[in-house]
Amino acid sequence: MARSSPPPDSREPHRPSPLRHTMLEDAQAFVLGTTLCALGVQFLTAAGLVTGQTAGAAVLLSYLGGWSFGVWFFLLNLPFYGLGWVRMGPRFVVKTVIAVTMVSVLARLMPLVVTFEALNPWAASALSGAVIGMGLIVIFRHGASLGGIGILALWVQERFGIQAGWVQLGFDALLFALAFALLDPWLVAASLSGAVVVNLIIATNHRRDRYVGR
Repeated sequence: MARSSPPPDSREPHRPSPLRHTMLEDAQAFVLGTTLCALGVQFLTAAGLVTGQTAGAAVLLSYLGGWSFGVWFFLLNLPFYGLGWVRMGPRFVVKTVIAVTMVSVLARLMPLVVTFEALNPWAASALSGAVIGMGLIVIFRHGASLGGIGILALWVQERFGIQAGWVQLGFDALLFALAFALLDPWLVAASLSGAVVVNLIIATNHRRDRYVGR
């Protein structure tokens, strides 16, 4: 006797409907995700820390003078949108441009509403890693990213066969080596712990077999 299919409401909760997110769902997710990322940047910059990837390059450049993190982050992402258009498609790029722009603006505004009287660098690093990691997961799950090196890494993997993870790791190694040469080594060491927290949160919680919403 053939087994009947289970009713729709008995499906496992981690296997949602394949329907796309609505515009309202995307909007609230982008507000939440980008605000968390901007808050994480505020933890970093208030404690004089850095992070990896394109955001880390923007933070480091902001310390060297001239423009703020928000301006650098927006500008550094511009060259990667063409690659994203080819590699990931126009929908992904449009959403990514929106997310990058929102983080850039919110990071600029965040110091006006969030300040710290006392902030231990190690605590700041862990907290920034936690909120940035959660913010990235929200953004990823709504079909976007924060652009930059991640897009380049995917292109290099496709074009030359070098795994994207190694490309990103190599970039971060160069970035932190430069940070050690320019900043207080103790603060850079604390920054590394925050980068670990970000990657652990993403590796544990962002899996295609557990969430397939777009």
